Amino acid sequence: MATVIHQGSCHCGSVKWEATAPAVLTVYRCNCSICNKKKNEHFIVSSTCFKLLSGEDSLTTYTFNTHQAKHRFCKTCGVQSFYIPRSNPNDFGVAPHCIDSPTVERIEYIDFDGQEWETEMETKAPVAFDQ
Repeated sequence: MATVIHQGSCHCGSVKWEATAPAVLTVYRCNCSICNKKKNEHFIVSSTCFKLLSGEDSLTTYTFNTHQAKHRFCKTCGVQSFYIPRSNPNDFGVAPHCIDSPTVERIEYIDFDGQEWETEMETKAPVAFDQ
């Protein structure tokens, strides 16, 4: 599996990052309350495969319920280009639609029933990409 460095950002460009991951991405589509409202789709990489290049001071964080997921988004444009998922609290969920570089060959989707989160975790626990 060929890995690439995906470069991405928020809409205004204040927040920029790199994520090392396959060129063929496995993207989770979740229907939990917040993902449904945001139409969130994400692939997961380990913390060693994610690098925030700029914009730490432009980020704000939203948490709710268990407060394990850290929904980070740009204070200026409101875009969440990555977050720390409840399922993988030591990793990063990265929004493929925020990738700026032409590095994605294909996206393979996995539907995750976030409305039945605990049950779904037993059979479809998201796996983070790690080198």
